[in-house]
Amino acid sequence: MPNCPIETRHARGTVPFAPAPSGADLCRRPSPKTGRERKRANAMARITYILHDGTERVVEAEPGMTVMEAAVRNSIPGIAAECGGACACATCHVYVDEAWRDPTGSPEQMEEDMLDFAFDIRPESRLSCQIKVTEALDGLVVRIPEKQI
Repeated sequence: MPNCPIETRHARGTVPFAPAPSGADLCRRPSPKTGRERKRANAMARITYILHDGTERVVEAEPGMTVMEAAVRNSIPGIAAECGGACACATCHVYVDEAWRDPTGSPEQMEEDMLDFAFDIRPESRLSCQIKVTEALDGLVVRIPEKQI
């Protein structure tokens, strides 16, 4: 594995199996102690936002944050997020791509109530502040409506 930080350390003669530097990925070679595959450090989920004009923006999001937070942090146009993620404004309305509707789950009652205020509601409508990013959502595709509210 040429990009394996552990292998690089071995070549330099440093301590075997020392932790990777901050922000680096660990290799997926089995651990000599447990035999289990190592997980990547800081695994991120890639989210594709398709703007109303068809422009695609792909960003990486940390598990635990919301789809709305990832949009705001990456300056995705069309996500106003006026309430900051409190499910109180419907200005983070998105359309979840058909393939991702089951993995993202169904809206709860409070979200359903707020969606009544959104523009051009569809069956795939969700408030992005209510979709938690997980590693299982790596590859998620959402479309941003023409306008919010």
